[in-house]
Amino acid sequence: MSPMPEAPAPTRAPSDQPLADPVLPISVVVLTFNAADTIGATLASVRGLSGDIHVVDSGSTDATLEIAAAAGAIITRHPFESYGAQRNWAIDTLPLAHPWQLHLDADERVSDGLAAELRALFAGDGPPGGIVGYYVPRLVHFHGQPIRHGGMWPIHHMRLFRTGRGRCESRKYDQHFFVDGPSGKLANPMIDDIRLSLAEWTARHNRWADAEVDEILAPSGSGVIQPGTGDPVAEKRALRGRYNRAPMFWRALGLFFYRYVLKRGFLDGRWGLIFFVLQTFWFRFLVDAKLHERRQKMVEK
Repeated sequence: MSPMPEAPAPTRAPSDQPLADPVLPISVVVLTFNAADTIGATLASVRGLSGDIHVVDSGSTDATLEIAAAAGAIITRHPFESYGAQRNWAIDTLPLAHPWQLHLDADERVSDGLAAELRALFAGDGPPGGIVGYYVPRLVHFHGQPIRHGGMWPIHHMRLFRTGRGRCESRKYDQHFFVDGPSGKLANPMIDDIRLSLAEWTARHNRWADAEVDEILAPSGSGVIQPGTGDPVAEKRALRGRYNRAPMFWRALGLFFYRYVLKRGFLDGRWGLIFFVLQTFWFRFLVDAKLHERRQKMVEK
């Protein structure tokens, strides 16, 4: 396969279903890579909200681009370096048409309630002039099972902000958008629809564990949301700081007990059990194991 060009001009893909005239002054940006199972639902969920929908693809080999083309999205190809770098490249480079931008992953979609809330927000004079961004709650669906317990709902993410006022952190793992001014919170969720096979999902978590260990051993120093700022992400990281001070390996088991038992993750059924065992216990234990391995190698040198 020939290498992708660094920054080709974006093109609107041919479409049998042309996008409607913009309903809201929002440009939508979606990052994709082999997302054929979910990208159709993602684009359909924003079709009635914006006529300026951008897909930034990092080399998909499945039907992702064909589906995006059929939806009438503007497709741009750009090599992947990291999530933060890809998001900031999109912010800096894409010819976004509107004064607000909404960022989604290829397995996320706007719920009907969130779509109605956005229409209400932009009705009349639109959002208050001083607000530059909005946090959107994310509801995880894992193989069709909503994960509403275990501390997984609601978790707010900055995804909607005024053009020119938002960036993404440069962290190697767990990077988030932030804005340079006052923000608000929306009530209705975007749906994080996880349909990856368990083989692919765990493979990605294995890569993310490496990235988190990199971040622990060499923290990023640019654009990182700091605990104590009042940001929902910062509050979560303050709790993560307490977690990181707990004994290695045992802390993964303690976190699983807290989420699955004390926070009632068991109410989310069989797929909820699989989710919490893999995402809470196995993944956090894997991070500790890789961290122990890396530190041991550093001592041996």
